[in-house]
Amino acid sequence: MASHRRPKQPTRTRVTVLTATAAAAVALSAHGASAAPAQPSKDEVKAKVDALYEEAEQATEKFNGAKQRQETLEKEIGQLQDQVARGQDELNQLRTTLGSMASAQYRTGGMDQSVALFLSGDPETYLDKASTLEQLSGKQVEAVQKIQAKQRSLAQQRQEASGKLADLDATRKELGEKKKASQDKLAEAQALLNTLTAQERASIKDDDARASRSESDRADLGNVKASGRAGAALAAAKTKLGSAYVSSATGPNAFDCSGLTQWAYKQAGVSISRTTFTQVNDGTRIGMSQLQPGDLVFFYSDLHHVGLYAGNGQVLHASNPRGGVKYEAMGNMPFQFGVRVG
Repeated sequence: MASHRRPKQPTRTRVTVLTATAAAAVALSAHGASAAPAQPSKDEVKAKVDALYEEAEQATEKFNGAKQRQETLEKEIGQLQDQVARGQDELNQLRTTLGSMASAQYRTGGMDQSVALFLSGDPETYLDKASTLEQLSGKQVEAVQKIQAKQRSLAQQRQEASGKLADLDATRKELGEKKKASQDKLAEAQALLNTLTAQERASIKDDDARASRSESDRADLGNVKASGRAGAALAAAKTKLGSAYVSSATGPNAFDCSGLTQWAYKQAGVSISRTTFTQVNDGTRIGMSQLQPGDLVFFYSDLHHVGLYAGNGQVLHASNPRGGVKYEAMGNMPFQFGVRVG
């Protein structure tokens, strides 16, 4: 016969132990479900950092372009403001001359009412009427017409200066945005590198150095001798191997990619423009098979990277903040075309 005795109630101590065990099991389960993902490997970090360097360089080249526009606008505005100041002086002198004529008229029998009106207020509308000009003497007509022409010229120059000032404000805003975008990407890249151990970071640096030495040896095996201005530019760039990559730097101790090519050609006595986007127009475009040492070589579909062809399929370029100025196989980047500087 089955027993119908009531089951024994658990003691307070047993309840406490069971509760704690259950809570621990739940906590362990939750911890397992929300555990942080595995730390990315050295190679994964390197790939992510390289991608961030490319994005930073895109922003840097746009920053360089905006900076160049700012400098051009500031120069043009300064010239316009000087022209306006000189024009105002000329206008004042013309008015003084006409005033002297009026004074002479007054002393000899009265001032012409047309001249009086001109000197007393804005004559622009009044003097547009041919009948008014007919009442003036030849010298007075000439003086009035010069004043009118100078007033129109000054108005046009002031309007042009105003437009350029607005452009300058927009350019300065763009400068700030591009600079921040580049700095943010570089900071993100550095934060990723900092997740690696010192040994892993040293390993990446050693790998880069070995690769650069290997590419340097391959470049020296190239069977086309560098010559002329392109050869002189390449020779100058070789003296900067190992120099640092710094955004917007143009030498002589640190460079970004277009800063290095501009500096190298300057040493060869050739002036080329500042950014990759403008250097593409500083010569004749050529294909891979036509390249000679010292030619400019451009990479990526938006043309944000440039280097100097070093021979045997190698490029000498300011690569990124980790690699600096080094040799690299052109096949490592999407080549677009070369430019032979004329």
